[in-house]
Formats: sequence, C-alpha cells, structure tokens
Amino acid sequence: MARISGVDIPRDKRIVIALTYIYGIGKPLSERILTKAEIDHNKRTHQLTDDEVNRIRTIIENEHKVEGPLRTEITMNIKRLMDIGCYRGLRHRKGLPVRGQNTKNNSRTRKGRKKASPSRRVK
Repeated sequence: MARISGVDIPRDKRIVIALTYIYGIGKPLSERILTKAEIDHNKRTHQLTDDEVNRIRTIIENEHKVEGPLRTEITMNIKRLMDIGCYRGLRHRKGLPVRGQNTKNNSRTRKGRKKASPSRRVK
C-alpha cells in the first residue's frame, strides 16, 4: 500500500482514482499530476514502482497544498470571515447556508434536524 501525504491510498484501484483519496486532490488534478510524472493513468496502485511513487510524492509536496495545511488554511479563512463580521461569516457562525440558498423548506444539512415545537395545549 502506497503512502502519499500521510494517506494510505488503496492498492487495487486505478492510480487516477486512488489519488483522489488525498484531501485536496480531485480527478482533474490527479490526472495533471500523473501526466507531469509521466505515469499511465490506467495503472493500478500496486503496479507502481518505488520510483513512480516517489515522483508522484515529490510533485504533490512541492506544488500542491493538501491534507493538513489545506484544512488549516480553509479553517483560517472561515475564522477570518467570522471575525470581521461579514455576511458570510455570520452565516457560518449561525450554521446556515452561506451561498444564498433558500432556507424556508430545505437546507436541513446545514441546519440539522428539525427542532420539535412545543405542543399547544387547549384550555
């Protein structure tokens, strides 16, 4: 099992897909990395030589921000928005959708489960 950027990438998947297990690398970036490293996109992870794994590793480390540093940067960006008190920061703070979605009916992912309203008693 190859280990790149602190992540064990799966052995039996194509390397293009296996690289997407690293946070911050999607399919297009994975394809660009493999093209730059001159590795066949259809190769399986367990078929890679140590030299090929090292080429992938050096390209990722030198040119791309992934895993821990990327997570830190994203968290700091969100914290900055909340600190300056802009609209997006307020939406983050309240746990509501940030990008203009309607909240009347949907947005359960951001808002969480429905809160039960107290039952009304008839006197």
